[in-house]
Amino acid sequence: MASEAPPFWWEEPDWKVLALSPLSAVYALVAGRGMRRARREKIEAPVLCVGNFTVGGTGKTPVAIALAEQAKRMQLKPGFLSRGHGGSFAEPHVVDAHHDAAKHVGDEPLLLAEHAPVAVTPNRAAGARLLIEKHGCDFLIMDDGFQSARIHIDYALIVVDARYGIGNGRVIPGGPLRAKIVDQLVFTSGLLKMGEGTAADAVVRQAARAGRPIFEAHTEPSSKTGLAGKRFLAFAGIGHPDKFFDTVRAAGGEVVLSKPFPDHHFYAEDELAELAATARAEGLGLITTAKDAARLRHGASQDFLDRLEVLEIDTVFELDHVPERIIDETLDAWRQRKLRG
Repeated sequence: MASEAPPFWWEEPDWKVLALSPLSAVYALVAGRGMRRARREKIEAPVLCVGNFTVGGTGKTPVAIALAEQAKRMQLKPGFLSRGHGGSFAEPHVVDAHHDAAKHVGDEPLLLAEHAPVAVTPNRAAGARLLIEKHGCDFLIMDDGFQSARIHIDYALIVVDARYGIGNGRVIPGGPLRAKIVDQLVFTSGLLKMGEGTAADAVVRQAARAGRPIFEAHTEPSSKTGLAGKRFLAFAGIGHPDKFFDTVRAAGGEVVLSKPFPDHHFYAEDELAELAATARAEGLGLITTAKDAARLRHGASQDFLDRLEVLEIDTVFELDHVPERIIDETLDAWRQRKLRG
């Protein structure tokens, strides 16, 4: 993930990129061929994929949640499909937000499960059938899986972070791209530029030239009350922790100390003890992300959890009608698919 990735992925290409270019070329060839030739099972419900071009966090999960909430407002019954980072279930499993631990199902599925049923499995076709047949879902949202899922996608919304864009623009291992942009754009239905910044402008222009609609959104705290004037030790194990620290500041909190961890990090007891001791010694509160809190729910002491503040965020589309448009276009594509057989 981004915080675990080589820093040069997010910088101007240098000698390391050049040295890795043969491997990147092979990876790009295999990834592009895999996307073009993949046999994708057609599911008996509309499938909306929320994906990205790169490894690392771009804010897909809050976007998926916002779209699920819109689907519910449109009288649909959405369900989520997720691989579940670090999950341990061999068969498709529907997440129980109250009893499942992140180490078994992944942290993002626990957040998604607060809004709609979530099937966790690498076999997304089997997960889709479980959600449709056992839970009555009639609209499926894939959180990630754009490049690898083996089910037919009716609409692929690709999220690009405005601050980081596509990094140095090179394919793994020389950069963060999962495949060449030109290969990925073939399967892209729409592009969502998240946040403020200019790093994504080049890929936005490329997508626009390819005739893909461009949407814009940003995240903001669910509630800004309670943080103003407070001093914090902020910590986060997400793709780009600095974005979280900036969000705390924007919500009125003062980040006196910040501690980044790798994406999806599972905290050891000594790490939590050190965070608590440092915060206590400096007279600071502890604050983290909702995704980190999901991982801590079954791994931290009650005393630590009682001291912890969690900053929830929402995705806000710049144009209010965009979520409804995306869902409508997904439904239209699904109906056309059904007519074609």
